[in-house]
Amino acid sequence: MTAPTLVIPDLAGKTVLVTGASTGIGAALALAYAAQKCRVALHYNSSRDAAEKLAGTIRDGGGEVFLTQGDFSVPADVERVVEESAEKFGRLDGLVNNAGGMLGRVPYAEQTEAHYDAVMDLNARSVLTASRKAIPWLKRQGGFIVNTSSIAARNGAGGGAGLYGSAKAFVSNVTRGMAKELIDFGIRVNAVAPGTIRTPFHERYSTEEQMKGMIATIPQGRAGTAEDCVGAYLFLSSDFLSGYITGQVIEVNGGQLMP
Repeated sequence: MTAPTLVIPDLAGKTVLVTGASTGIGAALALAYAAQKCRVALHYNSSRDAAEKLAGTIRDGGGEVFLTQGDFSVPADVERVVEESAEKFGRLDGLVNNAGGMLGRVPYAEQTEAHYDAVMDLNARSVLTASRKAIPWLKRQGGFIVNTSSIAARNGAGGGAGLYGSAKAFVSNVTRGMAKELIDFGIRVNAVAPGTIRTPFHERYSTEEQMKGMIATIPQGRAGTAEDCVGAYLFLSSDFLSGYITGQVIEVNGGQLMP
């Protein structure tokens, strides 16, 4: 996993909290923000070894990183992670709401109340809670929130992933609503919607046969990588590059969905 070498002039020195940052897209983002000379708060839940290894890589490269653990299906953990990250650095300039997961492929006909609560708490409620705790910090000097949505938010998902897709559709619409409410405080809110990306997410929830079926629908002829997603997040984090952009969802999917 490599970080981009292009320097974005207005990101250096900013403090960014990346949630769900121990593996996959989140890990690529933590490396990328560190490469931009940001101070990175790196959140993880169960993947402690991966998070510590990633933090070591950032430190070896001269970066500043703070590790913080929390279960993002638990609102109190979400609040604590945001608050201790901001307090560690004395400020917060950006929040990347990336923590999430499918929590299993369960068809709608087999949904349980417990499964609904688990999926929505992790993927939807956590975005609201983290953003609410971050807003007072972001208001101090302006900043950004970038949410991770999904191609599943637009295409309805499939193969038992429908509830996850619905949670991500919630995230996409929350992005638009927050953008309207927060722009007067100098806070821009946008989202990135990855398509089929080869990360531990699909290793956990998709068979190779399912992956082949999804890749067959991608004009670029391959699944994406975590690094393929990084540029969109950095773009939306920079006032220099995207200062007149808010309330948008950037689709990163190799042409799999062209809305």
